[in-house]
Amino acid sequence: MFADDFNQQGVDALLARWRAQRKIFTPRFPTGANNRISDVVGVTVGHSTLSEGDIQTGVTAIVPPGGNLYTHPLPCGAAVLNGFAKPMGLTQVRELGELQTPILLGNTFSVGTLFNAMVRQSCVDFPQIGRGSATINPLVLECNDAFLNDIQAMAVDERHVLEALRSARPEFARGSVGAGRGMSCFGLKGGVGTASRYHQSLDAHLGVLVLANFGVLSELTLDGVRIGSEIESILPDLAPQVDAGSIIIIMACDRPLDSRQLTRIARRAGAGLGRLGSYWGHGSGDIAVAFSTRREGTLLQDDDLEPLLAMAADATEQAVLDAMLAADTVVGFQQHARLGLTAVLDYLVTRKG
Repeated sequence: MFADDFNQQGVDALLARWRAQRKIFTPRFPTGANNRISDVVGVTVGHSTLSEGDIQTGVTAIVPPGGNLYTHPLPCGAAVLNGFAKPMGLTQVRELGELQTPILLGNTFSVGTLFNAMVRQSCVDFPQIGRGSATINPLVLECNDAFLNDIQAMAVDERHVLEALRSARPEFARGSVGAGRGMSCFGLKGGVGTASRYHQSLDAHLGVLVLANFGVLSELTLDGVRIGSEIESILPDLAPQVDAGSIIIIMACDRPLDSRQLTRIARRAGAGLGRLGSYWGHGSGDIAVAFSTRREGTLLQDDDLEPLLAMAADATEQAVLDAMLAADTVVGFQQHARLGLTAVLDYLVTRKG
């Protein structure tokens, strides 16, 4: 009973803050100027969104700086927290520690299309690919949006990939857009979210972008408060979600780091997911990729990585909340619906009076 009373006090305080400030999260570290992955200079993001009836899906592209990643790849590392996933290009990234292309995000059944589109565009840009020179390694990552999207329709085609790439900008939409259009998170609407952190003494930005599609509502924890059961009790008709949909986390940093160091930073995304109430369920593909925009320079000593490790967890947690708060309610395949977190919090506040 004491534990229930204690948690209820936390829920009441969280909702009171939401009512007064429209905020539910306090970063543990200073954010970048815009609190998004593009605070790492040169990183841009673009979307192509498909939203018509049963089709609720899309493509998101994360474009690193440098127009020639094929011959001048960036240092990159990756951590597979749970491997229930169908990525392409990840094996070579982990083996060689290099990123050769923009990173493409889509739904599970669009992976082949995204891969082919990136190969085709790369061959236009670099005609020597596979013709006397090495092939290229597109990095394509996915989550399963089949609850809100008719995934069997395979509606994404190569022109949507090109649209996402060509629309990439430092300022970009979040929530129910691009690859995030059909995603669910903790039984509510998921999608694309972002955050960034800045460490003054290291003069380092760490930016994060997530494709959030995971979590069980009963476990949802906002700013340390377990609020999921409160939402369940007030909105009992919400369609359940098991922790099986996946999350993709992309990190960018503007300090020179090698692949091993970047992998260590990427792995700390898991701490941020745990703070939200995820346990990386059996059927969830939870993958984090981190790259540096600096090919040259003096590497940080491992002891100096400590702030970046902590910021990776903090920014991941906020990026997921950003995705959920920015996401609009979506009705899609077979009239399935997911409510946006902002609408749910407003409803809870109204119920509390």
